[in-house]
Amino acid sequence: MIGVFALVVPVLAAALAVRALPEDDTAVRGWLDEHLAGLVETYRHLHAHPELSLAEHETAAAVATQLRASGYAVTEGVGGTGVVGILANGDGPTVLVRGDMDALPVVEETGLPYASTVRVATPAGGTVGVMHACGHDVHTTVLLGTGAALSALRARWAGTVVLVAQPAEEIGRGALGMIADGLFERFPRPDATLALHVSPELPVGRIGYTSGFHAANVDSVDIIVHGRGGHGARPHQAIDPIVAAAEIVTVLQTLVSRRVSPTDPAVVTVGSFHGGTKHNVIPDTVTMQLTVRSYSDEVRALLLDGIRQIAVDTCRAYRCPVPPTVTVSDEYTPAAYNDPALTASAVSVFSGIFGAEAMVELQPGMTGEDYGRYARVLDVPGFMFRLGSVPRAVYDASRAPDGPPLPSIHSSQFAPDDAGSLRVGVRAMSNLALALLAPPESR
Repeated sequence: MIGVFALVVPVLAAALAVRALPEDDTAVRGWLDEHLAGLVETYRHLHAHPELSLAEHETAAAVATQLRASGYAVTEGVGGTGVVGILANGDGPTVLVRGDMDALPVVEETGLPYASTVRVATPAGGTVGVMHACGHDVHTTVLLGTGAALSALRARWAGTVVLVAQPAEEIGRGALGMIADGLFERFPRPDATLALHVSPELPVGRIGYTSGFHAANVDSVDIIVHGRGGHGARPHQAIDPIVAAAEIVTVLQTLVSRRVSPTDPAVVTVGSFHGGTKHNVIPDTVTMQLTVRSYSDEVRALLLDGIRQIAVDTCRAYRCPVPPTVTVSDEYTPAAYNDPALTASAVSVFSGIFGAEAMVELQPGMTGEDYGRYARVLDVPGFMFRLGSVPRAVYDASRAPDGPPLPSIHSSQFAPDDAGSLRVGVRAMSNLALALLAPPESR
């Protein structure tokens, strides 16, 4: 990344170095002491009333109402159900803080008194449960808490805060939709972007971070192998697409092991393989669905080109009557990158607040996160940190020999420590934002 990115990072890093002030954290903690109970109530309401991607209507309305009450200029319906809140407070940097709002099609099994009982209709005529199994209810509540704290503490900073309540992260379309709807033309253009995500592996009180790439390019690829059906007892009279497709699955693994440099992370997984209807019938087609993960644009192109080439050449070798149909979804999620200078400075701020022992450096992951689009499009530094959310007793039990495993995100049993997660999340994000925003001259 070049241009604005190269100019902004040193300025922001210098600001962070001088603005990690103890009195800021004292002010944030004082605000939290007064308002944490209300944040927990908000969180539990959101948790009990989850909404699927692109259907976050009630959640968005609640966010808009609370942001207006905190003094923000609010615009609803950005990129669908997205909400943008702006708080201008004199001359200074512009900082964007993002929280995502959507839930997952999961039946909740936590047993919590505020557990979701929401079910929605499916196109097939049935119903599916809906649950905040990825912590977006925490993210949204932290966004609201941070926004309210910054509004109450306006005497301590100058600049502009842009709060983004984003829809549809789970399907990778929320950030893209908001950007396409003029997020960076209709509203103040940020100098830096911030976000957090709950961690199902860290206890409350710990903060995880990764410098550099922390989430991957995520592509979905569909392959249809065309054969010629026939009787299973007479395979010589057919062209078996199952055999050709099985060979494709095997050869695809050589993309990572033999074409991508060993130092470049890459994943090609065939997650779905469907063909045939009966023991003794050779089908006409086989359909496969792949997920493809990478960090760099170059490795992404190598993998996608390689998938097409392997599919086409394998089908030719197996005498398939027509080439395979290879479709790459145009709704991919680009890799998310934590600017190293901003990351180092943020870790310094957090260490000063929570202690160095609270900081946990994490390995890069290959999951997807569309938050990365913001910094990528803007060409400015971005930073997402991981918020420990596991109740301490649950975490300690999991560390014991033969202890129960921790529920992962997207699990029907995922249950963050609400009060603990919210206190640390709002405290961390608010102090980081204060560190990025220029102080008023009178300070």
